[in-house]
Amino acid sequence: MAEMQGKDYRKALEPLQAELNSMHRWLQHTGQRVVVLFEGRDTAGKGGAIGAIADCLNPRSCRVVALSKPSERERSQWYFQRYVEHLPSAGEIVLFDRSWYNRAGVERVMGFCSDAEYVNFLEDCPKFELMLINSGVLLFKYWFACDQKMQEERFAERLLDPVKRWKISPIDLAARERYSEYTRARDQMLDATDLEQARWTLVDMNDQKRGRLNMIRHLLDNLPDHDIALEAIDLPELTKRPLKERYPKGVAKAKAVF
Repeated sequence: MAEMQGKDYRKALEPLQAELNSMHRWLQHTGQRVVVLFEGRDTAGKGGAIGAIADCLNPRSCRVVALSKPSERERSQWYFQRYVEHLPSAGEIVLFDRSWYNRAGVERVMGFCSDAEYVNFLEDCPKFELMLINSGVLLFKYWFACDQKMQEERFAERLLDPVKRWKISPIDLAARERYSEYTRARDQMLDATDLEQARWTLVDMNDQKRGRLNMIRHLLDNLPDHDIALEAIDLPELTKRPLKERYPKGVAKAKAVF
C-alpha cells in the first residue's frame, strides 16, 4: 500500500480532531479521567500521534507527560510513585509519552534494572493498573510498531535534520542492534500485562500518517458515548469602534524580514 499523502491525511484528521474535542467536552461534563500510554519502537512515531491529539485540545485539561530518567531519590521510591502524581483529575486526559512500561522495555533490554526488579514489575503492574481502573480511570495502552528497515531510515533522517537531531540519544544508538531483544521484551510484557479491563493495542506505524489515524479512531471508538454538543455562544457586535494596538515608547517590537 502506498504511503498516505499529506493532503489526504489532513482531510481525514480534521473530523477526528473535531470528535476529540467533543470527547474532551464530555470529559469535562462528566468528570471522567482518561490515561493513554504510548509505547513502542524508537522512531515509530509516538510523538507525532500525541501531537495530533494534544494540539487540538485545551492544554489546561489535556497534559502530555514525558519523564526523564529517574533521579537518585526517585530510584529509592516505589517504582510507580513518580507516575502517580501525573495521573488525571476529574475532566482530564493525560498522554504518557512512554510510561511505567520503561521497566519492561528499555530497562530490561539495556540492563538498567535487575532480574528481580523486572519480575516484580510484571507481577505488580497488573495490580497497579487494576487499582487505577477500579478508581474510575479509563486506561488505554498502545504499542507502536515499525520494521527495522523503516526504523533505520528514520534514524538516518533524524541524523541529517537539525530540527530532529535532539530525538537521537546515546541509548537510541546503542539499542539499534537490539531489535529482536526489544521484540522478545515486548512479547513478554504483553503476556503479563494484557488485561481484559485494559488491553494492549499494537499500531502499525510503517506509514505514520495512516497509523496515527488508526490509533485515534481506535481510541474514540473504545470510549463511552461522548457526543456533547457545542455550547451556544452569542458574539454581539462591539458597542464602540474597534481600536488599534498601542505599543509603549521605548519598547522594542519584533520585526520579521522575509
